[in-house]
Amino acid sequence: MKNKYHLVFTDTDKRSIVACLMDKRNELISKGKYTDGIDELLIKFGKCKKKKFDIV
Repeated sequence: MKNKYHLVFTDTDKRSIVACLMDKRNELISKGKYTDGIDELLIKFGKCKKKKFDIV
């Protein structure tokens, strides 16, 4: 059986992660390298669901 992990990010965390990924992507583009991996992560972050839950 595989373990399943769920990561929870605040809006601020999500914005920071996307900004860092975009900076890295721009850096790779300026060096003429491939950005496929970063592009996939950006798409996954864009599609992730928002979930509300209560912390007890």
